Amino acid sequence: MANELLREVREFLKESGIGPWYFGSAACGNSSLVKRLEDGGTVTLETAEKIRTFMADWRREKAEHAA
Repeated sequence: MANELLREVREFLKESGIGPWYFGSAACGNSSLVKRLEDGGTVTLETAEKIRTFMADWRREKAEHAA
């Protein structure tokens, strides 16, 4: 799960231009989140859901502003 989540996060960071520290803080209140995932750490299912929700919300808001 952590490898898949890290892949999703890396893609999102490229897409959004958001920095990893800001992303971690905004998504789940942990500025070291991306570094921890890169170092092989894991997250709870609840945290993974928060991260995915943050990314989905950001994409939805971007699409709404583009329309």
